[in-house]
This record gives sequence, structure tokens and C-alpha cells, in this order.
Amino acid sequence: MEEGMSSMQQKAAELEHMAEVLLTGEQLRLRLHEEKVIKDRRHHLKTYPNCFVAKELIDWLIDHKEASDRETAIKLVQKLLDHSIIHHVCDEHKEFKDVKLFYRFRKDDGTFPLDNEVKVFMRGQRLYEKLMSSENTLLQAREEEGVKYERTFVASEFIEWLIQEGEVATRSEAEQLGRRLLEHGIIQHVSNKHHFMDSNLLYQCRMNFRRRRRLMELLTEKSRLMPESHDSPFCLRKQNHDNRKHTSFLSVSPTKEIKIVSAVRRSSMSSCGSSGYFSSSPTLSSSPPVLCNPKSVLKRPVTADELLMPGAPYVRKTFTIVGDAVGWGFVVRGSKPCHIQAVDPSGPAAAAGMKILNLGV
Repeated sequence: MEEGMSSMQQKAAELEHMAEVLLTGEQLRLRLHEEKVIKDRRHHLKTYPNCFVAKELIDWLIDHKEASDRETAIKLVQKLLDHSIIHHVCDEHKEFKDVKLFYRFRKDDGTFPLDNEVKVFMRGQRLYEKLMSSENTLLQAREEEGVKYERTFVASEFIEWLIQEGEVATRSEAEQLGRRLLEHGIIQHVSNKHHFMDSNLLYQCRMNFRRRRRLMELLTEKSRLMPESHDSPFCLRKQNHDNRKHTSFLSVSPTKEIKIVSAVRRSSMSSCGSSGYFSSSPTLSSSPPVLCNPKSVLKRPVTADELLMPGAPYVRKTFTIVGDAVGWGFVVRGSKPCHIQAVDPSGPAAAAGMKILNLGV
């Protein structure tokens, strides 16, 4: 039994990596459209719609800190080409080259191969969005074998929900769908001991479709033993709010840079760097990202007067954070004063040295 589950988990990890490449490619495609890197281009009196120049894309990846150098950028984009996410406009080059050649995302010309594996992930993404909607109460904290798990659903209730949503007609079809989702790494049993079955066993969403992907992740193929956190505030906003099958996401578009003034506990400067309380609450986007109301990092309330009091164990420090094409990479909460709730470890804020500081430690 354990050997079978291990083999299935390995297969799920392989399929999951394929899904991560697809999601990363789609997020990149949307960003390139947004910044007009993808557009109609002419060559020898012929127009090639919705394409990009290889050399320009490499420049863009380096400028937006998605790649450290041109060689790395080529490797990253080659991953997309190997997975049939992009291709040369005339299909004459199987390798991505740092030259003035035209390439195109297959989704932009209708040649993307919708095989059975891709269809499962597309369906899984649609179900994920339904499960994560504010109206849905299927996901709750529950216990199994004395251990409490967050955001779980009961298999039998999930099956009933699939039938109610019109996703399937019978419980047998719903169970088969659940098994495919598990085999593709989209859901998993809370302790990885069971396949999906019509029972009272608990399952969780393993893959976070809303998470912002960094292109550098394509060079690491590590499989996760734990499901992704769905409480992370660093999620992408939905481009549309209906339940169409071809769901896609948009990045946050920041301004060039912001300056932050922070007050940092003196005794924590060596270990906590430059995180803490800010004098203002910057707006990250015109509309809020998808959040799951994570628990506050504060261990006790702190007033603005306490921060500014002469002799208080805090210092004033100014940061300049240069946003990338996705955002600034931190979340502010509260007021008078506001505080840093979360910092994206791969974002610009973290690169500037910002970290979460729990006052009252």
C-alpha cells in the first residue's frame, strides 16, 4: 500500500511540475501582453501577429530581475519551448536563441496542445477558484487521527458539491474526478496515506493556482511534500470573476519605486534587519489582491506615541524599494501605526532587506 502511494506521489510530482511550467508560462504571457512586449510585427512584408523578439525578451527578463544573466534567461525560456508553451513563428528553430527571431506563445495562435493532462489541470484550476470563493464553506479546519488540518474538505461532501455544481452526474464520476485530481498533484489526502475515495477522509488543495510564480523556479524541479500555503497574501488578482473554463490571472502593475520610513526595535537590528512599522500605508494596487485573512503577526498592540517616544528602543530608517513588474512584495496592515504583515521572500522588499518584526517579543 505504502509503495503504491509513494509511486503515485512521484508521478503526481512530475505532473505537478508540468503544471507549474504551464502556470508560470501563462503568467509571463499576460505580463508580456500588458507591457506590449508581445505585439504584431512585420518582416519581409509579412505581418506576424502576437509575437515577441527573442533578444528583446531576454533584455526584458534581465531588466525585470527574472533572470540574472542572458545565459540563464535562455535556459528559462527554453523550458517554455520544450513544454510547447512557445514556439518559433515558422517552427524553424527548436532552440531558443539570443537573436532577433520571432517567437510566439501557442495560446496566442491556438496551437497549444490540449491533451488530457492539460485538461485535468484546467479543470482543477476552475474547481480551485470555486472552492476558494468567499461564498464556499466546504473548506474548514478539521481533525483526522488527532491532528488538526487547515482548509480541508471531506471527500463525501466534495463529491456532493461536484454534483450540485454540475461538474459530474453521479457519485462514481465524482470519485473518478477526485482520483484524477489527486494523481495530478492538485489535491492530496491530509497525511498522504490514502487515494481519493467516497468516504469521510479529509483532503486539501495541494496546488495554489493563485500563487505568483517566478520564472527562476523553472530551473528547480523539487517536489513538495506539503501543500502550498493558501494564506499567502502574495497572490495574483483574477482577470475575470466568472467561472469560465479558461481562467487566467493578471499581475499587479506597480509604479517605479516607493520610499518607506520605518521604526525598528534597536535590540533587533542585527537579527531582523530593517523591518517594522511604517509611517504611511502604501497602496500596492488599485484593487486588493486575493487574501485569505492570515493571522496578524503582532504579539501586542503598539501605539504611534510609543514608537516616537524619546528613549524608546526603536530607530527611524528610510527604505527605497524598487518595484518589479509584479509588485513590491510586502503587505501592510493596521493603522496608527500600520505594520508589515508579510514579506515575499523573492520580492523587491526582501531584496531591500525588509523582514517581519514582531514587536513585543
